[in-house]
Amino acid sequence: MKIAGLIVGVLLLSGCAGQAGVPWLAQTTPGACPRPDSSQELGLNMADELLADGRPHASLAHLEEMQDNLIQVRVRKAKVLRLLGSSEAEPLYRGLLGTCMGAEAEHGLGQLAADRGDKVQARQHLVRAARLAPTDEKIRNDLGVIYLEQGELDKARFEFLTAIELKDDRLAAVNLVTLLLYQDKWQQAADLVSRLGLSAAQFSEAQARAEQLKPGGAQPPRSPS
Repeated sequence: MKIAGLIVGVLLLSGCAGQAGVPWLAQTTPGACPRPDSSQELGLNMADELLADGRPHASLAHLEEMQDNLIQVRVRKAKVLRLLGSSEAEPLYRGLLGTCMGAEAEHGLGQLAADRGDKVQARQHLVRAARLAPTDEKIRNDLGVIYLEQGELDKARFEFLTAIELKDDRLAAVNLVTLLLYQDKWQQAADLVSRLGLSAAQFSEAQARAEQLKPGGAQPPRSPS
């Protein structure tokens, strides 16, 4: 994807509002996480693969075999428990605040708040997450979703563009098309779909989300990340 063309093409659609609300200041988490040893790394990779394969219970079982004093285990447990709808996820995330996994903790707490419809809390957590990890495309995308749902379209556009440029994020691309369709900018949305190489199915998904965001529409489900 030609980033320069994307920036020019999209920013000219209606202009970008400078900063994206979340300043994305390059702050860092306090300290560095200790590196797991080779056997621990193997266990973490196995848990990640199982989760990616849609087997969260098996992923959790593998994590439970590992020592809880490893912070990489705790953050993964929190994520899996969140995806499983367990109330145990929140205290795990809160226990990670102020650590080298602080950005992941804020992100997870933001997702939990969004899941229960508390957009104010979700925004606060995601803004903090973004300040801690400004190059995490998933955080940028999720913050963009909150801005979009709150009607702050320029800020949402900025976040989606940032996520796309950071890692060619497909979900952020669909969300950016959603934003344009929400504004009834059909031709611009179609041009963006062509430029980004999105599929017809992804365009239809964006169209459905845009309709759900309009007055009277049901809120779209939020894809887990």
